[in-house]
Amino acid sequence: MATFLLRRFAQAALLLVIVSMIGFAILHLAPGGPLSQYAVDGNMTQADLDRLAEQLGLNRPLPIQYAEWFFRMLQGDWGLSYRDQQPVLHIILSHLGATLELMLTATVLAMILGVWVGTLGAVRRYSLFDSLATIGAMVALSIPTFWFGLVIIYVFSVGLDWLPSGNRYTIGDGSFLNRIHHLIGPSLVLALVSTAVWSRYMRSSMLDVINQDYIRTARAKGVSERNILFRHAMRNALLPMITIAGVQIPTLLSGALVTETVFTWPGMGRLFLDSISYRDYPVVMGILMFSAVLVLLGSLLADILYSVADPRISRQG
Repeated sequence: MATFLLRRFAQAALLLVIVSMIGFAILHLAPGGPLSQYAVDGNMTQADLDRLAEQLGLNRPLPIQYAEWFFRMLQGDWGLSYRDQQPVLHIILSHLGATLELMLTATVLAMILGVWVGTLGAVRRYSLFDSLATIGAMVALSIPTFWFGLVIIYVFSVGLDWLPSGNRYTIGDGSFLNRIHHLIGPSLVLALVSTAVWSRYMRSSMLDVINQDYIRTARAKGVSERNILFRHAMRNALLPMITIAGVQIPTLLSGALVTETVFTWPGMGRLFLDSISYRDYPVVMGILMFSAVLVLLGSLLADILYSVADPRISRQG
């Protein structure tokens, strides 16, 4: 088990370095560059731009810029924002809570709905419910997140006035119920695709389990269908879902970027788009690295949980 974990940690660290190198190169080689935001100012001369580039270290070779940035990041210094001169790590952490709140809520909704729909679809295979669930999953996977978010706002905010159209809470009222009220719309939108994925995988896994010999033996012994379903079939069918939970983190992060923009949710996704628009590269790189760490941790946690649930994985890995 220790060897398995060390190997996974080493792979994750190497992948994180590769992601940082690619992301840093793409941002700094993109047209315009970090100083383009200042170049549009008519009062800025070329001498001013050169002096600013020297202050920010942008006149050095790219490999040296990357090495300095990377080693500072390892020491906890993620740089300063070009826009407001605040520490990048402080800015990210101030928006992290909103994103985690949205992602965790969407994950719980997706898991509950996905497992229920997938299980019922497998038990009632080829029924009307199973057909509707299959069609619904295909539609959910095809609908753009931003379009579904706009529909939710138009129907439930503008038309019916049931839900707020955006923000994390009403100004002057940060109560728990008010926050839940604002969370309903964006969490449903973010959970849409994940629910479809969970339901399809759960249905497939459940169908594979209920056709196993030990399930037939349990039926032959007279065990009730309820006990067979919940004590035997579902327990084993949920094992592959551990891996699905880990790989769904990138989907949730990318979906949060769009969802937070549509609902003006003050999280990392909206911060990322604002930083790209302003060409605030230190913040963009910080969010990229923070997201990469979350994705790798999710994948690593999925590997660990799966190896605990099935020890053969750690022995083979």
